[in-house]
Amino acid sequence: MSTGNSGTHMIVRVLLIAGVAVSAGTPHAQTTAYPNKPVRIMTFGAGGTLDFTARMMAQNLAEPLGQPVIVDNRNGSLPIEIAAKAMPDGYTLLVSSGVLWLTPYLRDRVSWDPIGDFAPITLLVMSPNAIALHPSVAATSVKELIALARAKPGVLNYATSGTGTVNHISGELFKSMVSIDIVRINYSSTGTAVTGLLAGQVQLMFANLAAMAPHVKSGKMKALAVTSAEPSILFPGLPTIAASGLPGYEAVSRLGAFAPARTSATIVTRLNQEMVKVLNKTDVKEKFFNSGIETVGSSPAQLTEKVKSEMARLGKVIKDANIRDE
Repeated sequence: MSTGNSGTHMIVRVLLIAGVAVSAGTPHAQTTAYPNKPVRIMTFGAGGTLDFTARMMAQNLAEPLGQPVIVDNRNGSLPIEIAAKAMPDGYTLLVSSGVLWLTPYLRDRVSWDPIGDFAPITLLVMSPNAIALHPSVAATSVKELIALARAKPGVLNYATSGTGTVNHISGELFKSMVSIDIVRINYSSTGTAVTGLLAGQVQLMFANLAAMAPHVKSGKMKALAVTSAEPSILFPGLPTIAASGLPGYEAVSRLGAFAPARTSATIVTRLNQEMVKVLNKTDVKEKFFNSGIETVGSSPAQLTEKVKSEMARLGKVIKDANIRDE
């Protein structure tokens, strides 16, 4: 009797051990049920484009994922630091702009590696700027603006809304490519920078299309060209800087979605597919368009390519101009 019970117990133990071994050795054993709890999207810039984009994605991803998607907005670079150290299980994601991949050029040290610490999911949206002039500036084209700046070095001022921002880097890239001297005047925000341009305190700005469009239509500003490589649907008819005498010029705000490095390819693929579907929805495109933002959607590899390209191209501009954000 005792021997029979021992044999039964031995069989049960063997079966349990075998079951654990099979489970542990099955590829993607932990990802087949993904997601089975809420997903968190880390971002920053409360009330801005990043926050708006993260919330749009969260609202539209909850249904296809079958779980709540929560936006966790923190100050500074904390969202990047949290996402970089998070478990690579698909439950902590990051929506970031070039702050992720350009900050290492602006500071002596950061706690993350833009390439090594993250798994790219998709390029979400982009927002180009445009060269906007005060009506008093005697230029109606990019070529005329360049000629004017060369004739009067150090006389023209351009507005920015912070160190290392897209409008700042756009201006420095422009200066470096045409070898002109225009003076940067920094404001505390995009709104105050636009106000300074409207008041004639500065002569030009690489301004957000949504912020400048009403003033261009009213005649209070002049728009010369967009900073994107291709013409923008946000301002039909406005040429690109690249096509206006400066081939190769491009400086736009790009926002991407990322997971921590070593996140399962299965999870990254699922998230990519669902996010791209969201970005292609008519109502989502319309909401972004009305906010001055173009939806994109890409493969993870395409996002990686864009990040690496901007690190090489714009990183050089930041170094050469000695732009620092301490």
